[in-house]
Formats: sequence, structure tokens, C-alpha cells
Amino acid sequence: MDAKQSEAPLSNGSDQPAASARDAGLELAIILPTLNERGNLAPLLDRIEDALGPIGWEVLIVDDNSADGTADEARRLALSDGRVRVIQRIGRRGLASAAIEGFCATAAPYCAVMDADHQHDPLLLPKMLESLRANAADVTVASRFIEGASTAEWAAPEREKLSGAANALARKLTGVELTDPMSGYFMLSSDLARSLVPRLSGIGFKILLDLLATSDATLRVKEFPLNFSARREGESKLDRAVAFDFLAGLYDKTFGRLIPTRFALFGTVGAMGVVVHFAVLSAILFGLGEAFTLAQAIATVSAMSFNFWLNNWLTYRDARLKGTKAVLTGWIGFCLTCSVGAFANVAVATLLESRGVIWVLAALAGILVGSVWNYALSSRFVWGRF
Repeated sequence: MDAKQSEAPLSNGSDQPAASARDAGLELAIILPTLNERGNLAPLLDRIEDALGPIGWEVLIVDDNSADGTADEARRLALSDGRVRVIQRIGRRGLASAAIEGFCATAAPYCAVMDADHQHDPLLLPKMLESLRANAADVTVASRFIEGASTAEWAAPEREKLSGAANALARKLTGVELTDPMSGYFMLSSDLARSLVPRLSGIGFKILLDLLATSDATLRVKEFPLNFSARREGESKLDRAVAFDFLAGLYDKTFGRLIPTRFALFGTVGAMGVVVHFAVLSAILFGLGEAFTLAQAIATVSAMSFNFWLNNWLTYRDARLKGTKAVLTGWIGFCLTCSVGAFANVAVATLLESRGVIWVLAALAGILVGSVWNYALSSRFVWGRF
């Protein structure tokens, strides 16, 4: 292969012979974070080839151990198509972290992140790439809200309102004027992405916001209007907790170096659990006239159950337990963990108070020890995270 051939640009034509990325200069990696997208993969590869031509690109399918066999389908496609590569992740979940693994796994000079559900139009890829080639931008973004874009097929007005509010906050955080900094469809140079990786939080779904906020220099961004289509197959992986996920990302970029974000979320849920505890205790003690011991026991179990539910839905939403057996087992493990944490809380506070430490400080120390204990053990043994 001569130098001229290896530098051939990507084309959106279809007159070149079919070839793998190894047969021409690899220029673009398209990272597809997936969770239960088995039926969407093959049609999407056809659409990408229609947009870019047969050579010069590869697809990295980063799958979070999908129950529907997405990783197996990706491997099946890879057997007959050298442009397809697969990363199957066990015990790790989340779009942002999947994109980060894709950045680090490719040798292509440029990388794009897009959804595998067909909501993102591959026809934008050549235009986004050309802008980066011409050094007209550091990051190119497919925007749902710029003039010429459309969300008519999205059919989610409440999500559009949420995106609008989130975008306003994101612009203040990043200093970048964008119509859609929460977009999940963007492209940048791989070198730039990897230079930012060590400082990325990797939390949640909004990796573009993480990149823009992490860069010391304000990145030049160019947006392209996107016709945001309806999902082709399957169900959306986002839910109403995405708003909380976004706020967690903002917190991480602002205070994450002082207190780990997940621990802060865990502690916030714990504080809400205290409110639940006293509400239940008061209702049973004064409303029903039951004995304090019974009221306290019911309040304790209620608060633990509330904390488990909210942590499972929000704090650990990237490793959320699903199914009756998993949830029940997780709840029992969480209650046992918190019981030991409560004992450690009382023991530390009592020891410090007996040695002359003012009672308020002794109590706070006990709460801190108990919280750290509960966080560490429940993270490891309930949600399976180290």
C-alpha cells in the first residue's frame, strides 16, 4: 500500500471495493456504547457505510454485558467485517465510562461517540470529520436545538424541557456557547480525548459536558443540525434519574476533588433517610400510640429500605439491581451492612465522648465513621463496585 493510498480520505461514495480498516489508513473510530441493542447493530453498520464509504473507519462496540446478547451479535458481525471491534464490559456500566474506554482503545486519529439506537444520523459524520480535518473546530457536535435541527420524532416534550434547562447550566459551567452541550453525538481528535481522560469523572451519561468542562483551554466547538429520530428498536436506557445524573456531573466537576461524588450522593441519601426515620417514628409513636421500642424498630427498617431504594435508583443507577431476587438480596445485604455501620457509629461516638471529646463532635465522628463503613461495604457487596 503506497502513501497516497494510505492517506485517502473517507468517502461517502460506494464505488470502492469492500475492505477492512486494515486495507486503508484508519482515520475515524465510531464508539457505540451499547446496552441491549442487538437488533440495532447490523442496520446501523449499513447506515455508517452508506455515509462514510467502505474504508477508513472502524466501529468500537462497547457493551455493558447486555442481557439480549448484544456482545455476541457484535462478535458475529466482527467475524465477517474487520472494521468491527468489541469490548464487553463485566461489572462496569455507564455511557461516559464506555466512551472513555473507546477513546483509549483506538488508534484512529479521530473518534466519534454516538448512540446505537438510530436516533443519531450517520450522514452527519463526514461533515463533522471534515470540520476537524480543516482545523475549524476542536470538537464537532450534532445539535438537537440549533436552527435546522428537528426533534419532531423524539415525542418527549418533558425531556426537551429538561435538556433546555440542563443546557443553560452546562454553558455556565463550560464557558462554551452551545445550543446542545448535552448532546450524546460528537466527534474530536483522539489525542485530545486521551489527554483529558485522566481528569474525566466518567460519571453518568453526559460525556461531552465532562470533556468541555475538564479542558483547561476553552475548546472551539462547531455544531451541526441533527434530525433527532425515534429509537429504531428497544427501550431507552435513560429515565427520570437522568436529571439527578446531570446534577451529579456538575457536582463532580465543581467539588469532586474534595469529596468523591458517589460518596456525597450516598451521604445525601442518608441524610434524607434520617428525615424518613423521624417521620415514621413520630407517626407510630404519637399517631398510633405504640411503644418506643417497636416504633424505633419499624422506623429503622423503613429508613434503611428508603435508603436502599433511593441509592439503587440514583447513587448506583449505573449498576442498578433489577429483578425481584436481585433487589431482595441487595436489600438484605444493605440492611446488614447498615446495622454494622450503626454499631460502629455508636461505638466510636461513645469512646470519644468518654475520653472528653465534646458530645457534638463525638456524635459527628461516629456518623462519619458509620457513613464511610456503610458506603464502602454496600458499594462492594451490594452493588458490586470496588
